[in-house]
Amino acid sequence: MSTSNIGVYGLGVMGHNLALNLEEKGNRVSVYNRTSGEEKYVVRDFIKQAGDKKFTGEQHVEEFVSSLEMPRKILIMVKAGAPVDAVIKELLPYLSGGDILIDGGNSNFNDTNRRVNELSKKNILFVGMGVSGGEEGARNGPSLMPGGNRAARDQINPVFEPISARAFDGSACCRWIGDGGAGHFVKMVHNGIEYADMQLIAEAYHLMTTAAGMSSKEISDQFYHWNETSLNSYLMEISAEILTALDEDGRPLVDKILDSAGQKGTGKWTAITSLELGVPLSGITEAVYSRFFSSLVDLRSRLSENLNSPGNTDKHDRSLFLSNLEDALKAARMVAYAEGFYLIEQAGHEFSWNINSASVAKIWQGGCIIRSKLLEPIEQAYSENPDLEHLLLHPYFSEEIERLQTGWRNTVKTALDSRVPLPCSAAYLSQYDSLHSNRLPANLIQAQRDYFGAHTYERIDKPRDTFFHTDWQEKVKK
Repeated sequence: MSTSNIGVYGLGVMGHNLALNLEEKGNRVSVYNRTSGEEKYVVRDFIKQAGDKKFTGEQHVEEFVSSLEMPRKILIMVKAGAPVDAVIKELLPYLSGGDILIDGGNSNFNDTNRRVNELSKKNILFVGMGVSGGEEGARNGPSLMPGGNRAARDQINPVFEPISARAFDGSACCRWIGDGGAGHFVKMVHNGIEYADMQLIAEAYHLMTTAAGMSSKEISDQFYHWNETSLNSYLMEISAEILTALDEDGRPLVDKILDSAGQKGTGKWTAITSLELGVPLSGITEAVYSRFFSSLVDLRSRLSENLNSPGNTDKHDRSLFLSNLEDALKAARMVAYAEGFYLIEQAGHEFSWNINSASVAKIWQGGCIIRSKLLEPIEQAYSENPDLEHLLLHPYFSEEIERLQTGWRNTVKTALDSRVPLPCSAAYLSQYDSLHSNRLPANLIQAQRDYFGAHTYERIDKPRDTFFHTDWQEKVKK
């Protein structure tokens, strides 16, 4: 029997489709799944459905590992957290020095850091690989973000580059991100930006429905139109499609869906990490909080009683309203990507990962959930200046947002007057204004801290890192 050049442990939706993708691109693939309960039939059924394709199915982990050529490469596709550690523990007795384990789940980058370090002591190469694109991407071409033990890089690239999606220039959407947990970190930030972009589109939908009185069909038509412009993105495309779906009674299906959004934690991890690193991430954090607010269905229902309904905008102003909203969406999306890449850059410095932001922008151009036209100028900006501190310092972005400002501000004003919450759009506008403020009121905050806690302060007329303390009660005595 021929040995396989890669194994897939875990045949859930993602593992199943990645295995098919790997085989289709010329690999012989061994597959294995946990054998408890009904799951013992998963491998058997998979092999039966595969027919004469190049798969080997094993019912015992020792046989699964033995079916792989040396050094072994095993893609682990199980739920993040303790299950990954359990799989590693199960595999270890049968592995040899130089074997490669690749975690393709949504693992926390801190766990990946730990696993890379622990397994390197056993001469096992561990890779944490972010995978984006969902079921369709896994089957036809995902965006792949591998990182971990660098010794594995040249061995896994020939396997995973062919199965990945293609960027705008036709190159593979698979690049080595960096050491340790860098790959899973970048996937985490990808998901954070995804939260923000979904929220921004949902806010536009909410404002169009409530303030402009637009129907789902009208909003869908507008989304389709915007998807032909610089607002082009996968999320805009599917949002337009969703709004055309009708329920059995002929009414829009989206109107029947409870307004409570779930989450699996990666957006929350992004927000928490930004707090730990001291990097402002107000828009993504607001997108996470918006999902929390949405879950408070009963509380919101009670608090909304007896409130006056917001009025619709004048129909004669719809053209201007939509023009302003388009500008607001463009500007806010730019800041969303900017804050995400700023977090990646700062984490790269903090953890010595040396992440190439131009490469990140390239591999997000195909396969992944946040793929959009905007990633092309982002890639160009970082290619022109790899040391670019913040995207808003690049002329293209600074000039474009300056042009979009009026529409952005008018949209937020319309939302305020209509009592329609735009937490993410407004947060990005405040972030933009904060970043462009030569002076913020933090001088008063620092004086307050020094007053009650003797925390000291710096002065604008003295060198930085020179600290002062004032006896404020004595100072303000009359």
